[in-house]
Amino acid sequence: MPTCDAAPARGWIEVPRARTGAWGARLARGDAALPARASRMLVVDQASRAREHVALRSMFAARKRVFVDLLKWDLTVLAGRYEVDRHDGPGATYLIVADAGGQHLASARLLPEPAAGLDLFSEHIFDGGAPTAGVAEVTHFCLSPDVAVNDRRRARDRLLYGLVDYALAHRIHRFVGIAEGRWTRPVEELGWTCRRLGAVPSSCRRKLVGMMVDIDATTPARLARAGVAAPTPPGRAS
Repeated sequence: MPTCDAAPARGWIEVPRARTGAWGARLARGDAALPARASRMLVVDQASRAREHVALRSMFAARKRVFVDLLKWDLTVLAGRYEVDRHDGPGATYLIVADAGGQHLASARLLPEPAAGLDLFSEHIFDGGAPTAGVAEVTHFCLSPDVAVNDRRRARDRLLYGLVDYALAHRIHRFVGIAEGRWTRPVEELGWTCRRLGAVPSSCRRKLVGMMVDIDATTPARLARAGVAAPTPPGRAS
């Protein structure tokens, strides 16, 4: 059974909304008039971790600000700055939207097999058969809270298309994940083919829900129809 400090950390759509007061006002003030912040999509795995160390450090720092400082989850923090857990090992792959200097804007972690908390739904995840390739878990969906509102939305949209592109390129036909109950509807409203698997047992007071998203060649068009902005073509700022 997932514990309070572990299960929510594997959630994949817990995105903090802009706070009210001076902090929220600073982000929102004049944001629509600002030019889009240039960004790039990075795929970081075991082979490229050393090369992309700047983006990784920035991502782990952003995870601490979001999951620990804002959402108040009881998670391990390294050196007072970085949220890193036992799943951040060699098998993890990170999709990171970073700015020109390598600083984190948005990210998600992909794990090659579903979490233990999703075992209850194996029959649905694997269509009634034994576990097979082609299914990955999306975890730690994270948007940097200290960037302008429009930049955060653009980074989120780019990350969503990046996840779909990665899946299509690596023969992944299904994403699964655990989300807090309040985030199930936002996941469903992204336009892709999404199903709720059911409640995930947990010792937490939070309501946790298993979710499943099917990915195929039509998914990018589905995202676009739902209002998720496609990445800017190469050679232009995004």
